[in-house]
Amino acid sequence: EKTTSVQIVLPQHCNGYKKPRLFGGQIMAWIDVTGAVAARRYTRRAVTTVCVDNLNFIAPAYLNDTVVQEARVTWTGRTSLEVRVDSFVEQLDGNRALVNRAYAVFVALDDEDNPAPVPPFVPDGEEEEKEYRAALERRKIRLSR
Repeated sequence: EKTTSVQIVLPQHCNGYKKPRLFGGQIMAWIDVTGAVAARRYTRRAVTTVCVDNLNFIAPAYLNDTVVQEARVTWTGRTSLEVRVDSFVEQLDGNRALVNRAYAVFVALDDEDNPAPVPPFVPDGEEEEKEYRAALERRKIRLSR
């Protein structure tokens, strides 16, 4: 299941250059919210962000651009899950260009704010299986630090 959010880049989201660009920190905040919504929907619990494991800025977004974010679960552990969030600039004709990809890890919480079990993620199809295997590798790297 995919979670989608949409934002228009406004002046308060930008730096002061002649052609104002979206602040990296602003898109990171949007990633955190979109990823958390995907994690909450999947677990049906409150979640907290553990880390943003991998964050790549591929292209800029500018003032008045429409930013569309799509988030989906890629892996689950016992109480944690990884969510991939892709950010696109959507043109007025509907075409999209990828500007950012991030992998965020969340922990599900019970009513006392303790880690809570999450439903297992079972990849469906080749693309999800590829993402799942990559998530396992990212987890190995995180745990080795």
